[in-house]
Amino acid sequence: MRGIFVRSAGGVLLVLVAATQITPTRASGSDPGSLLVLNKADSTLAIIDPATFKVLARLPTGEAPHELTTSGDGRFAFVANYGTVERPGNTISVIDIATRKEVKRVDLGALMRPHGITEFDGKIFFTIEGSRAVARYDPAAGRIDWTMGTGQGGTHMLVVATKSRKIYTANRESNTVSSIEPAAGGSWKMTQIAVGKAPEGIGISPDEREVWVAHRTDGGLSIIDTSSDSVKETLIVGRAPIRVKFTPDGKRVLVSNAQGGDVAVFDASTRKEVKRISIGGTPAGILIQPDGRRAFVASSQANKVFVINLEDLSVAGTIEPGKDPDGLAWGK
Repeated sequence: MRGIFVRSAGGVLLVLVAATQITPTRASGSDPGSLLVLNKADSTLAIIDPATFKVLARLPTGEAPHELTTSGDGRFAFVANYGTVERPGNTISVIDIATRKEVKRVDLGALMRPHGITEFDGKIFFTIEGSRAVARYDPAAGRIDWTMGTGQGGTHMLVVATKSRKIYTANRESNTVSSIEPAAGGSWKMTQIAVGKAPEGIGISPDEREVWVAHRTDGGLSIIDTSSDSVKETLIVGRAPIRVKFTPDGKRVLVSNAQGGDVAVFDASTRKEVKRISIGGTPAGILIQPDGRRAFVASSQANKVFVINLEDLSVAGTIEPGKDPDGLAWGK
């Protein structure tokens, strides 16, 4: 192990990382590979064949993992170990999908409760909800190379715009979305965008012109114009909407409603509801197949992942990955 110092809004923090180096490369082709599902209550990662719905393996992670992403080549999974009420998490598990082993556990030191996580340009961006901040992990260097406080409560989920390199975070305790934008001289510009109550789910359109943010408490959804970082429209989408995902062609948006037990499908252009698909339990994480033909929706209380045929918007099957499934991703 080795230590480095990084600075957040609260001061200097010691972050311990292992020396193992992992260099992601960009994957090619349309094969989605393996479906990865995190089980929060089991503290496991399930590896699933998306064609047969068969669970191929269940691997241990850190305690109570909530979200994950994969390297550009799909070989490694990066798991945000959020932790429990009694034991806040402060680690990221790095899992070699082919060997089905955790090869590293990144110790975040005083950065508490990692949650939303995504890969961009070979690096791993993630929120640290308990520390009101976002951070960036460099797998090649094996270290945290950047942190920035948002000054907002409940920095929970995030997306990154690949063209502008802006980071958008949903801050559910402050009723805001933070827009964090690279500025001249290596500095960063931050804008706080007021939205509805308890924003949580967040999705960015494929053309990166809009960010859709679902409000858990008031059932609404704010549509943010990324050119001005302002809300241009607000919709009512359901009961406790918590995740938002665009289809790859940008034509439709799926919203999981935790208390409604359903997934609402919207036309991204007209903003009209196309269909509401009842799946039961507590719908949470959403993952869409790269070819846009199917969506996978984790329903935590049902302990299932529902497979939705996006051509006719029907339920095509279910998967039982483990207890309390939530975060999903594609891996090789």
